[in-house]
Amino acid sequence: MPLRPPFIAPVRFSDADAALAQVQLIYNTSINHLREALQRFVAGEDFVPEDGRNPLRVRACYPFVRIQTSTVARARGADKRLSYGFVAGPGHYETTLTRPDLFAGYFREQFRLLIQNHDVEIEVGISSQPIPVHFSFGDYDHIEGSMSTERRQLMRDVFDLPDLSVMDDGIANGTHDTQPGEARPLSLFTGPRVDYSLQRLRHYTGTSPEHFQNFVLFTNYQFYIDEFVRMGHEAMQDPASPYVAFVEPGNMVTRRSGLPAGELDALGKVPPRLPQMPAYHLVREDGSGITMVNIGVGPANAKTITDHIAVLRPHAWLMLGHCAGLRTTQELGDYVLAHAYVREDHVLDEDLPVWVPIPALAEIQVALATAVADVTGLTGHELKGVLRTGTVATTDNRNWELLPDNTPQRRFSQSRAVALDMESATIAANGFRFRVPYGTLLCVSDKPLHGEIKLPGMANNFYRERVDQHLRIGIRALEILRESGPGSLHSRKLRSFAEVAFL
Repeated sequence: MPLRPPFIAPVRFSDADAALAQVQLIYNTSINHLREALQRFVAGEDFVPEDGRNPLRVRACYPFVRIQTSTVARARGADKRLSYGFVAGPGHYETTLTRPDLFAGYFREQFRLLIQNHDVEIEVGISSQPIPVHFSFGDYDHIEGSMSTERRQLMRDVFDLPDLSVMDDGIANGTHDTQPGEARPLSLFTGPRVDYSLQRLRHYTGTSPEHFQNFVLFTNYQFYIDEFVRMGHEAMQDPASPYVAFVEPGNMVTRRSGLPAGELDALGKVPPRLPQMPAYHLVREDGSGITMVNIGVGPANAKTITDHIAVLRPHAWLMLGHCAGLRTTQELGDYVLAHAYVREDHVLDEDLPVWVPIPALAEIQVALATAVADVTGLTGHELKGVLRTGTVATTDNRNWELLPDNTPQRRFSQSRAVALDMESATIAANGFRFRVPYGTLLCVSDKPLHGEIKLPGMANNFYRERVDQHLRIGIRALEILRESGPGSLHSRKLRSFAEVAFL
């Protein structure tokens, strides 16, 4: 067989749909080429030349999209309220793309805005960046499992394997330096970086990236997941529900009453054990449903999962969890709406310096406060009795109370923190880093500085009483954000003065 797929010459487009179709053509041609070659390799074909020397390399590359502009001015009629959709200045910009089946709507909108805002054509062609053969597998392909260890080791001689050197987050971190003659970045993530995260999402959450929705809830307690599962199945029994499916780990799909099963629903399988950070999805037709992930305890998990969900470009993510109340005036069950963060989680120190402020986003704060009022039925002074806005400290030391000389307590007091947890600042900081709108609403579950610590029976009763209300508040907040539209969510606070064009 040929070592490369048929060459497809670069083409310029002034129509976003036509550009997307060309991306799909190039990508599908490349992926089909790799899959066919891999099947032959698994069957025993060695891809060696007639002289019997080193195996020949099978290769296919990602599609690219490119724009060349000589002006910083946006075309007349462009929506100046949007914080994305235009490049920072004159020059040559480019990125590689992957999975146009998954990102079709996203790509189409980014292409449309570039064409509209700069009044130029965009160019689509085949890049020089190889697609690692591992990223050509479908969700249910496991053909590599039928190979011997020796055969798998030979793969690197025939196929391109993942190369971490082209997957760093320099663009998102603002540390990428464009070399002379090199195109400037057009998006936060390149094709290989996106593919890497899509693979990780399957591993960590037990569900396919296709099921993830544009609005995401994170929690650090299984109680919330249990309630979300109950609500999900309840919604599927309601023919009038706006949600069309509920998806659980193993890609177990439950369709809304009266709807036919999907083409791949039968391939879902209950996993023998839950993945590290299981995800559950209340699916809407347009992808604007709700995904909920149990990230467990600690900032490492919080960073890991948000590193990967970020490539899906969600419209917002929120943290719903429990925290330690630090003020005597707080009571168990009170809510804390974070408007600032003390970052002592340390997992992002190399990516986002601690001196970078993590601002509260007005749209998110208003939605969360409104949702608390809507669900509790409280207003005015009564609402302030259960909802406190303030600084949340996030630590990587679960036993901070036991450190000598009370040094953490002194820092938390100086920061004016009202609550402490192990995940919220990480999720907010990674939202800032990846330009994903973020917010935090916590529930006070103990007050260790004031002698009110978690006891098994008390904790269980407390969780059961508060979880339902807290979860309904989070869902209501996302509904408010969805109604406002994505254009109003992606704040200029999240964009730098030398920003990439893609959302």
